[in-house]
Amino acid sequence: MPAILFVEDDATIAMGVEYSLKQDGFQVSLAYCLEEARSLVKGSPFDLVLLDLGLPDGSGYELCKEIRAAGDTPIIILSARDEETSIVLGLDLGADDYITKPFRLHELISRIKAVLRRRGPAEAVDRTLICGDVTVVAQQAKVYKNGREVLLTVLEYRLLLMLILNQGRVLTRSQILGSIWDVDEDFVNDNTLTVYIKRLREKLEDDPQNPALIKTVRGLGYQAGE
Repeated sequence: MPAILFVEDDATIAMGVEYSLKQDGFQVSLAYCLEEARSLVKGSPFDLVLLDLGLPDGSGYELCKEIRAAGDTPIIILSARDEETSIVLGLDLGADDYITKPFRLHELISRIKAVLRRRGPAEAVDRTLICGDVTVVAQQAKVYKNGREVLLTVLEYRLLLMLILNQGRVLTRSQILGSIWDVDEDFVNDNTLTVYIKRLREKLEDDPQNPALIKTVRGLGYQAGE
């Protein structure tokens, strides 16, 4: 039974989500502020942390940074802030996913399961993949550009792997969301996918403003390579 820490200062939201997660087989611990969450994190390990950003004694960003510095526990941020800068900051601090409020419980549970599943063994891809000057050693889940390793988050890696496995093909937004997030496209904020593509380009492109590895096909989706 996966153990989840839910950090949320709104008791109504916290108890509603707690009930739904328990009904779905999760073990849930609630924290209503940063200090309470810090105490719980020190006391026992969790399989995943759900983290609100607006807390009475500080920002959830602080806890996200602390948890990531201490280990690789998956973190999903829940926030009403849907602007790109907030999503980028959360991901930069180590969050595995970012869900904007209001959200549907089906969406939340689906994305929790997706993150936990991605933390398990990688899918059976056992070859080395090459696209331009980028190499993916799939068995090791490692990415190199011009021979130098590039560190990617779990979602960044999965997105890159999907694009390179379909090198030369245009993948629609719906195809990407269905594969990476395991949900319908309505469940993911428009900015979230845009942010992940942008982050991959910043890490892998020589000129992120004029991408050669991951191209936008206007009106259709994205394409890796030619």
